[in-house]
Amino acid sequence: MDIWTILEYAAWALSALFALLMLSDMIRIDTTYDNELLTSSREGEIEAAAERHTL
Repeated sequence: MDIWTILEYAAWALSALFALLMLSDMIRIDTTYDNELLTSSREGEIEAAAERHTL
């Protein structure tokens, strides 16, 4: 096996590892926090207040 094949297998292994980490994080966040909290946007409210221009 040459170095490029080894690097290709390593890249596939890393991508599989990252996919598993993202899946486990998604499950942990979903079970830890309420959906209402996750879909609320306090930053959006702050941005909307900052965009109001008064003369």
